[in-house]
Amino acid sequence: MLRRIVQSAILILLCSGFAAADQLSDRPGFKDPPLFTRMPHFYLSNRNAVKETQFDFLEFRVTKDNKTVTQRVEGNKLIYLYDFDRSAGAPPSGLQVARNYQNAIVKIGGEVLYDGPSHHDDYFRMTFRITQNGKEIWAEIMNEGAAYYLTIVERQAMQQDVAANADALRDGLAQNGHVEVPGIFFDFAKADIKPESEPALKELAKLLENSPSLKVWVVGHTDNVGSAESNKTLSSARAAAVVKALTGRFNINATRLAAQGVGPFAPVATNTTDEGRARNRRVELVAQP
Repeated sequence: MLRRIVQSAILILLCSGFAAADQLSDRPGFKDPPLFTRMPHFYLSNRNAVKETQFDFLEFRVTKDNKTVTQRVEGNKLIYLYDFDRSAGAPPSGLQVARNYQNAIVKIGGEVLYDGPSHHDDYFRMTFRITQNGKEIWAEIMNEGAAYYLTIVERQAMQQDVAANADALRDGLAQNGHVEVPGIFFDFAKADIKPESEPALKELAKLLENSPSLKVWVVGHTDNVGSAESNKTLSSARAAAVVKALTGRFNINATRLAAQGVGPFAPVATNTTDEGRARNRRVELVAQP
């Protein structure tokens, strides 16, 4: 009898040891995002549990007019994978996980844009949007058994790293009669050229210096936010600012340049999305006869 009790005690100790060895913990350096904590007994234990990309996108599910649609959001993207420590017992349901995040997000002024499983898959998903300190933050919870994903995209425009190239601008004008000039930036609703536009301006000047007979219209474009009249005025002022920079700082003859503003009247993308509006805010060159 005593021997059996001792054997049972040893078995219990061994099982406890295995359970302790199986307990999860966070990988070194991994931690929760600033806006959210986590569900109890969930850990960032996978070596790929936290992934960040400086500029990426996610097609978030949203509900519009009682239909499930997707909305593409671009910006800084973070993905967290939380695994449940099964030594703590049974994992919570996907609904329980999502409702916890929902309640926390609503308390800080966020809103739920999608709630529930989709006909596309069996995972429980929920989409949230939070506007805080001038930032628009989107988040998605997706439950997958004893694990869940939290994906966060802080909406922002891409930093333009590629500026205009004189040769590409010349070729575009030759082939199409007009060409967009990437890399020229303005402050919101203003015509002041931002300092980071300098590489693009230098390439514009290089184009004109290398083609002394070339004359162009510098054409400003806007999105359709605000009145057409105010946007046309703004686009004209921005085009004039580019001409002023080229003639003043780069000594390009003023007779070779003419500023025009067409406001929102020549879009190259839809104005119903942030991404489309960003594409429509641009400066182009149009070859003069």
